[in-house]
Amino acid sequence: MCGRYASSRDPDDLADVFDVEEIRVAEPLAANYNVAPTDEVYVVVERPVRSREPADAGSTGSTGSARQLRAARWGLVPSWADDVAIGSRLINARLETVASKPAFRKAFARRRCLLPADGYFEWYVTDDVDARGRARKQPFFIRPREHGVLAMAGLFELWPDPAKAPDDPTRWVWSCTVITTTAEDSLGRIHDRMPLMVEQDRWTAWLDPTRGGSSELLVPAAPGTLEAYPVSPSVGNVRNNGPELVEPLPVEER
Repeated sequence: MCGRYASSRDPDDLADVFDVEEIRVAEPLAANYNVAPTDEVYVVVERPVRSREPADAGSTGSTGSARQLRAARWGLVPSWADDVAIGSRLINARLETVASKPAFRKAFARRRCLLPADGYFEWYVTDDVDARGRARKQPFFIRPREHGVLAMAGLFELWPDPAKAPDDPTRWVWSCTVITTTAEDSLGRIHDRMPLMVEQDRWTAWLDPTRGGSSELLVPAAPGTLEAYPVSPSVGNVRNNGPELVEPLPVEER
């Protein structure tokens, strides 16, 4: 499972990293070192570009596609959903069922995206117990060894809010989910699941909306590219936010 991650880079930086052609973000999102479900997050998508000229007979007016940076609500809201609240239960999509599960299969076929991240958090169940006799969980931050940007595989959807008028520009709610897979051996000791990473040479194929969903796209990144270290338990509280949350825990506190 991926339930928290960090995302601190600004839109221009992400546009450079992901070769984004259009930044479609009304206001830059604040650096967030404790991204939680239902938060607004950045997504990289490939969207059709429509000609401003009237389409010829038999033409759609499409002139290709462009790679865009957008903001979306973390927690996928399927187009058939009655309420946006369903998204809080759909923050992750399992690789094993993403192509068949009703909530995800349409998005997997045509609306794949990348979620940029500095890294993500997982909790390791220790042998220690707390004052209430429960097993103590130690959070770890997992990031690229080279400290670059993680490209987490995701899906996005556009949900029409029935409470708003058809011509209301805010009617369409953008939402997204992170695809998870079995954790590689070096990370499986912390948690048995991890986000599916998309390596740079596969970004184009993954984002291509004309390419249907295929198992060929679901290729885990090469092992050994990530590092993990313990961090402060403060990350467990969503009200806490700041770069100190991703700092390694001092040795004497481990």
